[in-house]
Amino acid sequence: MAFLRGLTINYYINVAVTAWFLAQLSKTLLTLVLKKKLVMERMFGAGGMPSSHSALVCSLTIAMARKTGVDSAEFALAMALACIVMYDAMGVRRAAGEHAKVLNKLVFGFQLFSEESENEEDDQLAEELREKALKEYLGHTPLEVLGGMLLGILVAMVFPVG
Repeated sequence: MAFLRGLTINYYINVAVTAWFLAQLSKTLLTLVLKKKLVMERMFGAGGMPSSHSALVCSLTIAMARKTGVDSAEFALAMALACIVMYDAMGVRRAAGEHAKVLNKLVFGFQLFSEESENEEDDQLAEELREKALKEYLGHTPLEVLGGMLLGILVAMVFPVG
């Protein structure tokens, strides 16, 4: 019980989770406005604007700066982590998402998956593969990372230091 209490009163965790939650909520609301459809996957999924990963690590970095100072080892670790996470979001994860888009187009572009199939087995296979389509929203554009970074900084700056 003390462990759970410790988590709920931890300033750093509270700042980071708040920034993550607000980023995910923002993504969900942006999708609702742009697509006029509530997509709950956006509340927990990766990718999109703003980057929740960037918001989390940037809020944690600013929280560390505010509480321990910019000359502390904790701030240096948080800053290094933030740089790695944001670089990865724009690099490897974004590339993986782009690869997923191409692979999905290749797989679903074949004649086998056309709507005019007369073979029931082909239809069943096509449906199974559609359910297994690769996830395309993995990484972020630099603008999405910037949006997450700014949101994280804002959250950490307005969050009362505990």
